[in-house]
Amino acid sequence: MSSLVGPDEDVEEGKPPVPEAVQDAIRTLIRWAGDDPTREGLLDTPSRVARAWKEYCLGYDEDPATHLSRVFEEVGGYDEIVLLRDIPFQSHCEHHMAPIIGKAAIAYLPTQRVVGISKLARVLHGFARRLQVQERLTAEVAGCIWDHLRPRGVAVVIEASHACMTARGVRTPGVTMVTSQVMGVFRADPRSRQEVLQLMGY
Repeated sequence: MSSLVGPDEDVEEGKPPVPEAVQDAIRTLIRWAGDDPTREGLLDTPSRVARAWKEYCLGYDEDPATHLSRVFEEVGGYDEIVLLRDIPFQSHCEHHMAPIIGKAAIAYLPTQRVVGISKLARVLHGFARRLQVQERLTAEVAGCIWDHLRPRGVAVVIEASHACMTARGVRTPGVTMVTSQVMGVFRADPRSRQEVLQLMGY
């Protein structure tokens, strides 16, 4: 019966071993791309790539909603927009597994409770660290905040560059894609929508 783990060098620095089947898949890709996975510079590449992808996809191991479970109700009567903008994130396109690199702005209009601002970024990262399309990522972040904070309004705008477009295919660098999702009062009231988008810089 063959071993599920790779060579001894794959068990390093206390990291869990990478299954041999995963490493074989990466070696196959290297060969198909035109290189030799047995040459010195590529010997450890399969395990490194496997661990990198496990890190890229950490979002599958968490429920982003848990970051919204602790709320604060003592807000001194504050009932205006809460906005976190220019949040950097990285994801990967589910069509080509190419990097998506961008920033997000997340806003909500609280009722009687708020969350720590870092939790908004954690929700974004929880969904971004999966194979994604930008439209779904935008909707997932907005929906999570809407469902679990129950605010009067939610707005999410994501601006990102897609390597599947800039580094392959049409090969057009310098292009960014912008997606938005607004819910509640930000959708129903044009003035509220305009206000939050202006605060976001759009």
